[in-house]
Amino acid sequence: MIIAVDGPSGSGKSSTARGVATRLGLQYLDTGAMYRAVTWSALEHGIDLDDTEAVAARSRDLDLSISTDPGRGRFVADGTDVTEAIRDPRISAVVSKIATNLDVRAELRRRQRAIIDDAQPTGGIVVEGRDIATVVATDAELKVLLTADTDARMSRRKAELAEGAVTAEQLRDQIVRRDADDSTVSQFQVASDGAVEIDSTHLSLDEVIDVVCRLAKEADAVARDRES
Repeated sequence: MIIAVDGPSGSGKSSTARGVATRLGLQYLDTGAMYRAVTWSALEHGIDLDDTEAVAARSRDLDLSISTDPGRGRFVADGTDVTEAIRDPRISAVVSKIATNLDVRAELRRRQRAIIDDAQPTGGIVVEGRDIATVVATDAELKVLLTADTDARMSRRKAELAEGAVTAEQLRDQIVRRDADDSTVSQFQVASDGAVEIDSTHLSLDEVIDVVCRLAKEADAVARDRES
């Protein structure tokens, strides 16, 4: 089974997707972290992020190792464990320049599809990002668009960051501007065909996971009926 979870920053898609994967015994892929890893690598190599060709070349050359174990997510870029480093505010502030680079998106989508294909024989995978259902895994058995209002998304993102890491104004700018930037290359704020939209504004994480797991079991039952 492939479960695709799309949504804007702070909607809770990472925590939800990881929780669903853990509960259902599936693998888990955070595609947003892949863009962050490319961002980290480009900065480490002193590449001008406005140089789209150079950044795209770096994304293709990057040796990126990804753990799809929902309990032990690890990202290793060119031999360096960047699991924590890619969450640094300096990465968050500029990752949109990477995420809106069409050649980088093409390269990472290729890698994402390969990871999804590799996961199929082992039972399946929960993949979260911004264009998973619409582009990367259009054949997913379950497609979810997870949304939340801006205040809820800001609150959740702030809880993930170290105290004082960013101001409220910087946080709002990152979330609102990131949505605006990414909307130029991804329709992540519009439900794809067959997708279920879940507004998580007033739901706890466990409640959202419950809903997605129920939908996954229903989708699996439908798929089994078709096969029989």
